[in-house]
Amino acid sequence: MKGVLNLTLGVMTAIGGFVDIGNIVTGGVTGARFGMTLAWAVVLATAIMVLYGEMTGRVAAVAQRATFDLVRERLGVRFAMVNLVANLLLALLTLAAEIGGVALVLQLVTGVQYLIWVPVVGAVVWLSIWRLPFKVIETAFGLLGLCLLVFAVALVALPTDWGELWHEMIHPAVPQGEALPTWLFYAISLVGACIVPYQVIFFSSGGREERWSIRNLREARGNAFVGFPLGGLLSLSVMAVMVPVLRPDSVDVKHLGQVALPVAQALGVIGLILTFISFFACTFAAAAESALSCGYSVGQYLGWSWGKWHRPSSAPRFHVVSLAAVIIATGFVLTTIDPITVTIVSVVLGAAAVPLTYLPVLVVANDREYMGEYVNKHWQNGLATIALLVMLVVSVATLPLLFATKAGQ
Repeated sequence: MKGVLNLTLGVMTAIGGFVDIGNIVTGGVTGARFGMTLAWAVVLATAIMVLYGEMTGRVAAVAQRATFDLVRERLGVRFAMVNLVANLLLALLTLAAEIGGVALVLQLVTGVQYLIWVPVVGAVVWLSIWRLPFKVIETAFGLLGLCLLVFAVALVALPTDWGELWHEMIHPAVPQGEALPTWLFYAISLVGACIVPYQVIFFSSGGREERWSIRNLREARGNAFVGFPLGGLLSLSVMAVMVPVLRPDSVDVKHLGQVALPVAQALGVIGLILTFISFFACTFAAAAESALSCGYSVGQYLGWSWGKWHRPSSAPRFHVVSLAAVIIATGFVLTTIDPITVTIVSVVLGAAAVPLTYLPVLVVANDREYMGEYVNKHWQNGLATIALLVMLVVSVATLPLLFATKAGQ
């Protein structure tokens, strides 16, 4: 049991990074609109996240330094500053999307307008990251997020054409009536939803919160090899369950409630309750992750005391940055901008900024001064280089596709 609980950091990172509001929405939209023809994007992103997640955990365990700490020292102050600004802006946008997502879940449950819930959610997110121990946060929300398995159960219960699903997965093609640029835009959205940059910062910093060392390498790798593939499978389940229910009627998914409809149809009230619990756990976990990532990145860059293992009085600036991030994100959502729109834009821009974060991880993982015998193997560097080239292509294509398709319209 202890070994299972030791994997909850990877599970929480997967739940809050892979299957947050971004992946729930994009999975629902793409499944209802394109079937499983974009499943390859989730598989690709999952493989990239496993590869770079393992490197990130290994750096945290062997060098006993968080990735952003090493980025500043080994790659220079200016490069790190560019990386810091990009990550902060994206983390804030993601945090706004997640706070809006939690509020939307509460609106679905209570019927109370989501804007009323937004400041409440912001306050609870802050209180959680301020008062709750790191282990409590990762364990509670990591395990609650597993309620997303209800999507896989619903898929089995529904009249699913498994042959058609499999055919679309292994023979991806633009569906009839859809344009190639729009199809590619949503492919990028899925990639961006799975490998959001703040995941690297959170996973690395979380390893330091748990005091990983060389003795914990197996645990670090277990988190990467179990948590991230689990997130990928859950994402595919969300996508797949849309196909037998929403796709035949060409339903255009516009809000979170529509994503829950297939589960409600298959499993009734119990399924709906579990769906709402999973939505809440995923979005709240991602909100906590992105808020903490703001404090982690700034604290590591400026050399402050950081981390939840410090009391707030011992690391006040770290907590102030996290609080400021929550306040800014909450205020942004209160402008009444559509949280779903924020979500789509955040995952797409996240895809554009991914190389800024993942390149330093690759560089540090090859630094023998810090990693010693635990530097990357040749095959790891080969795969990581191919993955980085894919991310560069995605990064270059993101903005043109965003404007050309009017954000997937």
